[in-house]
Amino acid sequence: MRHSRLHTEPAGERRVAIDLGLQAWQNQNASHEVSGLKKPDWFLIGMGVAVVFSWLLPNPGAKGGSLHPELLNKLGVSLIFFLHGLTLSFKAMAAGARNWRLHALVQLCTFLLFPLLGLLILCAFGSAIGPDLRTGLFFLCVLPSTVSSSVALTATARGNVPGAVFNATLSSLLGVVLTPLWLGLVLGAAGHSLPFARVVLDLLIWLVLPLFIGQATRPLLGALASRHKAQIAVLDRLTILLLVYTSFCDSVMAGVWSAGAAPLLISTLTSLALLALVMLFVTAVSRALGFELPDRIAALFCGSKKTLASGVPMARLIFGAHPGLGVILLPIMIYHPLQLLVGGWLAGRFAAFEEPLG
Repeated sequence: MRHSRLHTEPAGERRVAIDLGLQAWQNQNASHEVSGLKKPDWFLIGMGVAVVFSWLLPNPGAKGGSLHPELLNKLGVSLIFFLHGLTLSFKAMAAGARNWRLHALVQLCTFLLFPLLGLLILCAFGSAIGPDLRTGLFFLCVLPSTVSSSVALTATARGNVPGAVFNATLSSLLGVVLTPLWLGLVLGAAGHSLPFARVVLDLLIWLVLPLFIGQATRPLLGALASRHKAQIAVLDRLTILLLVYTSFCDSVMAGVWSAGAAPLLISTLTSLALLALVMLFVTAVSRALGFELPDRIAALFCGSKKTLASGVPMARLIFGAHPGLGVILLPIMIYHPLQLLVGGWLAGRFAAFEEPLG
């Protein structure tokens, strides 16, 4: 007898998940996000290389440098989100739009549970850590969920792929407003101003507009993008690495790393605690709400993820040439590989659980 929850789903729903979700996302991203856990991921290595280069050659990428980062960073952000829009399948997103309970749980975890945990973290550390690291830890907590890794891991674990596509995309759009809103509230309460209207306008111009332009050009360029998915993924990641480099250049030039390894240790321990707490919460709540296993898998992977791909561009737009930007980005740069490592292991366990038992 073959035991698999996929046999309990209507055949039409299975075809939607496979045709829309897997074709649009799994082929493009799963090999990068999941198989990269079994062998060195060039992107994760590249982040380390970018940081090293920022220490060795900080002048070109710092404010006023020869790379002109003030303009280069905004163009890089636009390119990233144009490519996201170009490769995003609207049909795949629409296929998962009806499951409102799943969407509510994921978005509440992303934009309410995480920020509340972030506030607890700030209260717990108090003035024991520097203001840049405090901002970075809270910035991590208010970021949107990922797109590629959430969907790829859900597909690998045989979860609700259309639901994951919808939630990951919705989270990215909501983050344009909710991320700076949370930052403005908390930083404002701490006596630091954040020009909310200007930040949202910048995000709309340099992030959302290119996303919609990419989506609008899909009828013309979609087939070309589909044939060159691997090259687009490489270009996307190289652009993110360039943003990481310029972000750390300003921090190196300003000498903000005088605290040594303490920010790294604090970011690592905090990231582990956050990931564990949110995953346990999502698992418990989705079980209590009676979610089917495919929905529980989608909720687990979408509700616990934080985006580096959007986080770095958003940080560049929100904080500009802030000298402590490298420290602000450190928590999400630590959280990113941790969530892939844990998520990849869990996805493998779910997939193994679904294998025929005899």
